[in-house]
Amino acid sequence: MGVKKDWFKIARELHEYYGGKLEVIPKVPVRGMDDFSIWYTPGVAEPSRSIAKDSDLSFELTYRWNLVAVISDGTRVLGLGNIGPEAALPVMEGKALLFKFLGGVDAIGLVHRAKSLESFLTLLEWVEPSFGGINLEDVESPKCFTLLEEAQKRLKIPVWHDDQQGTVAATLSGLINAAKITGKSLKNSRIVLFGAGASNIPLYRLLRKIGVPAGNIAVLDSKGVLHPDRDDIDKLFLSHPWKYRIAVETGGGGLKPGAGPAEALKGSDILVAASTPGPGVIKKEWVAGMSKDPIVFAIANPVPEIWPWEAKEAGAKIVATGRSDFPNQVNNSLVFPAMFRGLLDVRAKAVTDETLIAAAFELAKYAEEKGLREDYIIPTMEEWEVFAREAAAVAVKTVEQGLARKTTTYKEEHERALSIIYSTREKWMKLWEAGLIKRPPPGVE
Repeated sequence: MGVKKDWFKIARELHEYYGGKLEVIPKVPVRGMDDFSIWYTPGVAEPSRSIAKDSDLSFELTYRWNLVAVISDGTRVLGLGNIGPEAALPVMEGKALLFKFLGGVDAIGLVHRAKSLESFLTLLEWVEPSFGGINLEDVESPKCFTLLEEAQKRLKIPVWHDDQQGTVAATLSGLINAAKITGKSLKNSRIVLFGAGASNIPLYRLLRKIGVPAGNIAVLDSKGVLHPDRDDIDKLFLSHPWKYRIAVETGGGGLKPGAGPAEALKGSDILVAASTPGPGVIKKEWVAGMSKDPIVFAIANPVPEIWPWEAKEAGAKIVATGRSDFPNQVNNSLVFPAMFRGLLDVRAKAVTDETLIAAAFELAKYAEEKGLREDYIIPTMEEWEVFAREAAAVAVKTVEQGLARKTTTYKEEHERALSIIYSTREKWMKLWEAGLIKRPPPGVE
């Protein structure tokens, strides 16, 4: 595999060398003063007058149709914790880069100091007219749940929290195909969700929506299984209603109050761990106690809860992580660029769980057509054509739900998304080949 690179050192040097990752350049002709008279004064008055009469025209006459805000308060940056807004900005800029390169979506990082939930919501309402969608990022739990739910009620554009929705769609996609390889049925499997945070709580909701009985699912947090007879259940009712709801609906998934991971995993079919970075958080002996050919997703970053080879040694048939250097990377980058490509192209008013499920099944279908293997249950980010297919599935589902300002068909959106994404990649390549994107300094490539 060669010498392992020091990604932290390289990233620090290159961020300084390039002065960030993105810039804004014109996409219209600017040949002289006459063109300025079109794009700015006096000509710009006419599109402004049109939008004043019908605000939805802002999606047609400005860049709003393709612009997403990546918004964070920096309270829960992956692997770093509460580092504040300025320190979160490189992450938001990186997210914007993926939006553009993988989905052809223009995105801008917006970090802020709004401390309270209400001030955060007010900020979202204030900036809504500038954007076609909002991507919430790296917001602490449980504030992230309330923030998403309330923002979705107040805003008339899609509001998305990638740590919840992006991760859960990718995870569901992987589970769909892992079940096919192992001959298991998701609806009849015993499923353990280890960790009750931003990823597994929405995963529980999606599993229920595709028909998995609540009693087949056990969800564990740091204190054990969520159970209606747990000592802190009354406190959860007030402090964390999402955990409370799961405890009541699942009844503890057939476990006794106080049961931990060892008891929960005994005889189970599927484990999805989205908790504390490992290794050693999930024990080999726990995996060994699962059913025949179990499925193990250990998706904590930067280190999974159990190393993939250890899970395999313990008997796991399918193992997935959140890392690109191991097979079966379950990563939200497979979802959010395509999700917003489809949402933006139909001028969506909202994004729903049904849209996430449509995206998950389209991702799974693409991988199945390529040929499923134990080490290939979900596409990789390099398979860029999948993003156009996913966008088409998202757009069609949005139209079906009556949440689109424009209608489309799968074929129309697939062709549109392919064209936009391909054009983005071609523009980058031309700039690179022409030397307009400068080469990295020697020794830092």
